[in-house]
Amino acid sequence: MATKPSDLEMQVLSVLWEYGPLTVRDILNRLPDGKDRAYTTVLTIMQGMTRKELVTRTKEGTAHVFHPAVSRDEVLQLVMSRLLRNVFGGNPTRVVQALFNSTDVTSDDLAEIRKLIDDAAQRDAGQRKVQDQ
Repeated sequence: MATKPSDLEMQVLSVLWEYGPLTVRDILNRLPDGKDRAYTTVLTIMQGMTRKELVTRTKEGTAHVFHPAVSRDEVLQLVMSRLLRNVFGGNPTRVVQALFNSTDVTSDDLAEIRKLIDDAAQRDAGQRKVQDQ
């Protein structure tokens, strides 16, 4: 995937990842930002996403059903790497600091974050061990 999805395309993808294949009407009704959009607006977005190969479509009766053609991990990797480079100068510590400054983080969130950090530290130690051999 070469093209970073727009904000609206990201919303569409998040709906498809959560609910599975949907029609334009179903996508329109589930967009998380709650903005009042015309059916034709979403249809135009879906056509563009098809050209960009972000979604595929199948025909079921008279309706077109859209499927995500990219995984959440694929998109997140692209978005996060660009954000890290372009906004935070490549410094992951600044990303975490911005997250903590802009979000209410619960003790459960912190426990999960600690586990992720511990897992990453173990992977890094294992990679260093292999490189040293």
